[in-house]
Amino acid sequence: MSSNGIDSILTRGVAQVLPSAKTLTELMQKRKIRLYLGIDPTGAFLTLGHAVVLKKLQQFADAGHDVILLIGNGTVRIGDPTGRDSTRPVLTDEEIRKNFQDWKSQAEKILDFSKITIKYNGDWLEKLNYIDMVKLLGNVTIQQLLERDMFQERIKKGQPIFGHEIIYPLLQGYDSVAMEVDLELGGTDQTFNMLMGRTLLKNYKKREKWILSVPIINGTDGRKMSKSYGNFIALTDEANEIFGKIMSTKDEEMMMYFEIFTEIDLEEAKNLILENPRNAKVKLAKAIVSWLHNEKSADEAERDFVQKFVKKEVPDQMPDFLVEEDEIGILTLISKICKFANSNSEARQLIAGNAVSIDGENITDPKYIVKISGEMVLKVGKRKFGRIKK
Repeated sequence: MSSNGIDSILTRGVAQVLPSAKTLTELMQKRKIRLYLGIDPTGAFLTLGHAVVLKKLQQFADAGHDVILLIGNGTVRIGDPTGRDSTRPVLTDEEIRKNFQDWKSQAEKILDFSKITIKYNGDWLEKLNYIDMVKLLGNVTIQQLLERDMFQERIKKGQPIFGHEIIYPLLQGYDSVAMEVDLELGGTDQTFNMLMGRTLLKNYKKREKWILSVPIINGTDGRKMSKSYGNFIALTDEANEIFGKIMSTKDEEMMMYFEIFTEIDLEEAKNLILENPRNAKVKLAKAIVSWLHNEKSADEAERDFVQKFVKKEVPDQMPDFLVEEDEIGILTLISKICKFANSNSEARQLIAGNAVSIDGENITDPKYIVKISGEMVLKVGKRKFGRIKK
């Protein structure tokens, strides 16, 4: 691979590379590497949050590396400790197979399975005997196992930590030994388990292993994307629904979304956001819909969004307001130019009450600078509309 190609894979949409991106780059310049992503076959409902690591996995596959998708049919019988009061029910082989097929049907929007090898860690974990388990446990101390943040929280709260939960990181780590990988991918919440695999691979095989973690993204309301919050974007959502949800995300999330889910130059994306946040978000939404569906669906989704959420509430007749400057503060525009508020203080209150939008995009920052380009529709409250022109 070229240096630029490697650099893009190891930096764009990446939280951390351990022990260093430099040494991993040197290895990738010499030869094809073997890497893997492990998943639990619990019938997960996949969202854009899951897509972060799936997209990264596919990038390695497209670059010609030896990519493995590991189905944790062995570790799922234990379950990664989550802090829940109840443990996961033990799944049958038939349930595991069915769950994976459901997972795969969703992931196919991102992963090209013709370039990916599928393995099951039950193939080696279920063969470990008493001596093997003692040897495995002899690689770490109890103190090391209890360093995990989740366990530290339980200790502080006086909550129990069960023995089978403690050995989960060891069993997941043993996957690296069994497959003799160079690299493991995962979210930042899996760093502890991935580091355990690095330790075991060194102890068992005298081999180095790198870890690449990807960030946890926020959802449409600015909180961590989660099904329990209802702020997620599902991979199975229709094109119109994905487009609308992207348009409803907070402006401050755009840069990360551009970095992770598009191939658009980051400097270009940054300039787009600065010049016109709404136009930037439209470009972002179209790029993500094109990726998960196709360009035609993206164009149709944009037209549908404009028809439903912008034009629908805008009256045919409204006053025109001329702005001579290229940029103007939102408070000045509301109170001084359009006179939709008696003062900047009142304009600030309207913004705080989510009562101000430009071209259908809600404005939440009283310091927001409006970039005047073409015609724009300012809405204040339920009935005040103004066409902004330069």
